[in-house]
Amino acid sequence: MLRRLPYRRTPRAPRGRRRRIPAAAAHTRSKPQARGPSGYAAAVRLATFLPPGTHVPRAGTVLDGRVAAFADERPTVLDILAEPAPAQAAAAHAGGPSWALEEVTLLAPVRAPRAIFGIGLNYADHIAETGGEPPERPLVFMKLPSSAAPPGAPVHCPEVVRRLDYEGELAIVMGAGGRVAGYAVADDVSARDLQGREPQWTRAKGADGFCPYGPWITTAEEVPDPHALRLRTWVNGALRQDSNTSNLIFTVPELVAFIAETCTLAPGDLILTGTPSGVGLAQDPPSFLSSGDLVRIEIEGLGVIEHAIA
Repeated sequence: MLRRLPYRRTPRAPRGRRRRIPAAAAHTRSKPQARGPSGYAAAVRLATFLPPGTHVPRAGTVLDGRVAAFADERPTVLDILAEPAPAQAAAAHAGGPSWALEEVTLLAPVRAPRAIFGIGLNYADHIAETGGEPPERPLVFMKLPSSAAPPGAPVHCPEVVRRLDYEGELAIVMGAGGRVAGYAVADDVSARDLQGREPQWTRAKGADGFCPYGPWITTAEEVPDPHALRLRTWVNGALRQDSNTSNLIFTVPELVAFIAETCTLAPGDLILTGTPSGVGLAQDPPSFLSSGDLVRIEIEGLGVIEHAIA
């Protein structure tokens, strides 16, 4: 049961120190494991993919540049997320065929999440560049299940949209019992013209394919601290965003607790935690996405998604 957290701006952690996560709301950590040079444990990465030569999706894990399907074809990534211990559940289903990562086509880990929650204005530097005011409580909006898209799928801009923008974000992936099951990389694609003139952001943020995410789900116990991850976004090779999740105003446990006060959080649900400075709207002059542009987003320890604008 998540305890209720006070609604306040969380002060930025001093450089070199990690923010203390309230134990009641933090994700459950596994026992210490051997770590590589980067400081990360041998992560369990859950993926949905198309093996070569077939159009039938399979679920499995990614390790050392290879994708290994589960031995049984029936379990999906959503099934694994619904288990009390996803990493252990994935290990129990191991034993299927494997392929080199470049041989498969990665799909959205959960094809159509039941709910995609977005968080607005959750980095102080992004608030400053957009001229906004720091919120007293998290600003929550919704994307639709149809917004979810594979990590490499092209984004199609609706004809009504003239100012298409990117937002590189850390995505929380929910598991059983209202717990955080893992994390992924996401692009909160946004139509700035619609966002500016419509007080509700459903059309501006929830269009079809406006949430490419993945490339897989890294299980929560394998991430030492979700508030200490470098986040970078490039457009056509030019670095646009370079920040760290230590700069989040509202932390992962605070966001989960806030949403859970009124909404049931189910396995596979996504919470996009907000974007740092460097969005196209804030460039001088503003620089919006157009057909043929390539967006690349990387979060330390979680992987890379890269998609074109159709």
